[in-house]
Amino acid sequence: MTWKPWTFFAVAIAGWMNRQQQEVISYLREENRILREKLGHKRIILNENQKRRLAAAGMKLGRDLLRQFGTLFSPDTILRWHRTLIARKYDGSGGKRGPKPKKANSIRKLVLQMAAENPGWGYGRIYGELKKLSYDVHWQTVRRVMLDAGLLPDPDKPYKTTWKTFIQSHWESIAACDFFSIEAWGLKGLTRYLVFFVIDVSTRRVQIAGIHADPCEKQMLQWARNLTDAEDGFLKGKRILIHDRDPLFTKKFQETLRMAGVRCLKMPRWSPNLNSFSESWIRAAKRDCLDKIIFFGEKQVRYVVEQYVEHFLTERPHKGLDYRRPVEPEAAPPRDGPVKCRERLGGLLKSYYRDVA
Repeated sequence: MTWKPWTFFAVAIAGWMNRQQQEVISYLREENRILREKLGHKRIILNENQKRRLAAAGMKLGRDLLRQFGTLFSPDTILRWHRTLIARKYDGSGGKRGPKPKKANSIRKLVLQMAAENPGWGYGRIYGELKKLSYDVHWQTVRRVMLDAGLLPDPDKPYKTTWKTFIQSHWESIAACDFFSIEAWGLKGLTRYLVFFVIDVSTRRVQIAGIHADPCEKQMLQWARNLTDAEDGFLKGKRILIHDRDPLFTKKFQETLRMAGVRCLKMPRWSPNLNSFSESWIRAAKRDCLDKIIFFGEKQVRYVVEQYVEHFLTERPHKGLDYRRPVEPEAAPPRDGPVKCRERLGGLLKSYYRDVA
């Protein structure tokens, strides 16, 4: 047999390519071994597309070659994926598997949520709520979930209403009040002005009841009468007013409010967290505005406070209100159109809006 030159070169190139393929295969096998060592016993999760691609490629090799190469997945796993894909190809159900059963984790989360939001509920009441929602669960399961979480009440320990539960049950009828101070320069040097404000807990609406350098009981009584005015008093419809132990909240002040149907709730000493809504509003006012201005005279104090309150009520969204404003406009803003910027106090307070058509 006569060898032609081109035949020799073809055989040489084929041998070189075969040797290079073997080297690539050896490298990939070693890479798979290292990857398996790094993963240890961790399970690799593949999606349907990845399983289909591996199953199609694995069937071309066969069980023996797959076992020889030592891949990340066993030959039986790849062959099982292949059988599943074939079964789905001839499945005439159209992908309709029926309603998925409710998972135990979702029931457990719902039981814990109901127990946390309703501390006075036992497992019987929560079981009834789940049955009403068409959950197929036994009452002993509900009891076991609450028992594991330590939520079953102690029969020897009386139930106590928490401050959070009290606030939520009286949400619509509660208001809070407090003072904060502003230092302003005048002819006699620095003068401290006390700002008395009231906040509606449910809507976050705020009203400045009065500003004075040295308020006394007479002024406090007048402010109380203004707040409880039968026509347009800010406390109209409220039943509870939360305040601290400031000496300005005298007995006559409390009696004036009580005559209008508003009960004063005095906080314990050193407990600002019980008046968190007032404290939060003061902190926001100082952070956003008051701490960034040098005041000159009472007139500027009143103007700046008035501008901030207007900005707070009509322009600033609030997280506690699901990013709404305490006073929403009558007409909803359009979704299209140029975005404009409204500035107050020389650009210190800014808000963005679209013109109503």
